[in-house]
Amino acid sequence: MYDLTGKRALVTGSTQGIGKAIAKLLAECGATVIVHGSSSREKCERAAQEMSGNTETAVANLSESGCAQRLYDQTGDVDILVLNASVQVRKAWDKITEEEFARQMDTNVRASLFLTQKYVPYMKQKQWGRILMIGSVQQHKPHKEMAVYAASKCAQMSLVCNLAKQLAPDGITVNNLSPGAIATPRNAEVLQDEAYARQVRAGIPLGYAGSAEDCTAAALLLCSEEGKYITGIDLMVDGGMHL
Repeated sequence: MYDLTGKRALVTGSTQGIGKAIAKLLAECGATVIVHGSSSREKCERAAQEMSGNTETAVANLSESGCAQRLYDQTGDVDILVLNASVQVRKAWDKITEEEFARQMDTNVRASLFLTQKYVPYMKQKQWGRILMIGSVQQHKPHKEMAVYAASKCAQMSLVCNLAKQLAPDGITVNNLSPGAIATPRNAEVLQDEAYARQVRAGIPLGYAGSAEDCTAAALLLCSEEGKYITGIDLMVDGGMHL
């Protein structure tokens, strides 16, 4: 089971956190994995060195216009596209600037669409493809200091539902995986505040923040042949936080 030998996978934002953990597992299962970062080739190469199997690296800032073509020029075609990279700004809704709004929407929504446009033709040709977008529990329980981030993830999920139906006849599945409170570098600082961390844990029925690795088995299922009959879903990996 879960043999990805011969498949090429691009995982955006895979130098750390959830993206890195997913990339590592896909590589362990035989896929050639492209580790992507926004600016540092060195950081991508360090992450790739921690993974078994075949790896490549690519660098592109997904908030910039033309990012899809720049990334595709480095990677070529892939069978598996994991859209994990995102921008998250913690700020009260009435303090968000136009630049902060644009950067979150461009990275989290616009790039998702244009990267999908770029990589789908090959999948159609092969009549096999897996597209996995990484959403957030905030689609269901938006944080008061991340209104735009939450809205961008809702828009991304709408895209999943729309594309899943259109691409299904070509053997391409499109799904969303929504993590809850995960102890990643992005959340390290706020979770170090014990009072805040205790408040977060109180809102999770299982009682603890998850790890990046807790997201990987679900991602592997949705990126594999074993997940061929699953499309258009939002798979929550959140310890019940959305309830």
